[in-house]
Amino acid sequence: MIYRYSLLIFLLSLNFIVLNAQSDKALTKLGIAVEDGVPSGLNIGDNAPDFTAYDQNGNQVMLSQLLKKGKVILNFYRGAWCPVCNKYMSEFQDAMPAFIAKNAQVISVSPETNEGIEKFSKKTNLSNIIITDTDNAIMELYEVLFSVTKGYQRKIRTFLFTDIAKHNEQETAMLPIPATYIIEQDGTISYVHFDLNYKERAPISEILENL
Repeated sequence: MIYRYSLLIFLLSLNFIVLNAQSDKALTKLGIAVEDGVPSGLNIGDNAPDFTAYDQNGNQVMLSQLLKKGKVILNFYRGAWCPVCNKYMSEFQDAMPAFIAKNAQVISVSPETNEGIEKFSKKTNLSNIIITDTDNAIMELYEVLFSVTKGYQRKIRTFLFTDIAKHNEQETAMLPIPATYIIEQDGTISYVHFDLNYKERAPISEILENL
């Protein structure tokens, strides 16, 4: 009996190790340096951290002030070099009238410089507030920041002709999980879409349903 119990524990432990190894391999393929930590994001019911920053037009933006006017949709994107981001944010722009009709404002945050944001705006015709977060402060507050693997950096340089760190004028290549949060006027988070796979984005219809 003891032998069988020990064998069962061993097999379960082995299975756990194998699953973890497979999971780490999948995350590494997505460009996430798991040895530096994997972000988990914030949860529904959490208080949204307040922040003050400057938008693409040089205007000061304070989350707590915007919330006095209505709900805020806060999303994170990787950069103008990312085809998935460009496609998704173009769809986001198409939905802006529907967001506005529900009295919601949109803030998009990226580690890109102002120059990168300008290129991104032209590609996607975005009319919402876009904030550059080159010091990673907001991304850290919302627990979406991760270190990019060297292999993924090489892939982006090879196929998209972009050095992530240089593009963002940073020493280390860091990116956000492209998460989306809906923040209520009292500052609580009522909706979260957080997927470590950057190809999986919050469905526009789902965002509208939760406003």
